[in-house]
Amino acid sequence: MNNNHRRFAVPFLLAGLVMAMQVAAQDAPAAGEPVLGTDYTEKGADTCLKCHDEDSKFPVLSIFKTKHAQKDDHRAPFGKLQCESCHGPGAKHAEKVRPGEERPPIMNFGVRSKQTATQQNKACMGCHERGNRMAWKGSEHEAGDVACASCHQIHATRDRVFTAGGQSEACFACHIKQRGDFFKSSAHPVRYGTLRCSDCHSPHGSAAAGKLLAKPTLNQTCYSCHAEKRGPLLWEHAPVSEDCSTCHTPHGSVHPALLKKPAPLLCQQCHSPAGHPSVAYTGAALPSGTPSGFLLANSCMNCHSQVHGSNHPSGARLMR
Repeated sequence: MNNNHRRFAVPFLLAGLVMAMQVAAQDAPAAGEPVLGTDYTEKGADTCLKCHDEDSKFPVLSIFKTKHAQKDDHRAPFGKLQCESCHGPGAKHAEKVRPGEERPPIMNFGVRSKQTATQQNKACMGCHERGNRMAWKGSEHEAGDVACASCHQIHATRDRVFTAGGQSEACFACHIKQRGDFFKSSAHPVRYGTLRCSDCHSPHGSAAAGKLLAKPTLNQTCYSCHAEKRGPLLWEHAPVSEDCSTCHTPHGSVHPALLKKPAPLLCQQCHSPAGHPSVAYTGAALPSGTPSGFLLANSCMNCHSQVHGSNHPSGARLMR
């Protein structure tokens, strides 16, 4: 190798060495973190089931009713190293210990695990990295160190997130404000099990601008159910085509139809009340304007009933 070759090769070698050190640092256990074993058990799951039966503190037999325990499926954990496909080498963990002695650790999952969310998710993403999980890297949940096992129940006969009620409860464990919104007088029927969080949101990551939306935009997500609002319409109400959340709050509201404010206050955020009935009738004139009976009941919608848009030739003012 001549001097020119050495001059270009050395920086690449140094860069490769630095990258290798960074990867090793990520995989290395943090200070105070338990060191896991490296040897696998000879009998696989048979060794685990001696302790983890239905009477143990951590029963696992229900996993045999799930897809993970299909031995004939080479994609499933039990088609490979069985329990140790996810939990890692367990020979040291399965050794006999003296009374009062702490058992050597094994890879655990969930909120009580001593492993980080990144380490836990690495075992899951080894198989589940395609499909809806392709956008997981860089997503809000991934950036927030949310572990897969925080939402999913691997050993359960049926994972709770696949049921409407169970999924919402899993989400509400962190999203407390949204739980309260769904119990307001006007709300999407999530608490009744008619709608799921995943009908609007993609928890594993999304290409949308934010909020983990299931569709590229908020309006497209809303149109999945409210197709009649999509148009095209002859006379369009600008907020409708721009952003549904200009007028509506998606999870719940104390006002009808999930409105952010009651009319006419909501309408007057954009429309000036000058030269138009703007104060509801109270029996006496108010300093801010002349009271009007037209603003009772549905308020502005008493006249402008086609508030989302109109196809009528004379519907420029959304009145027909």
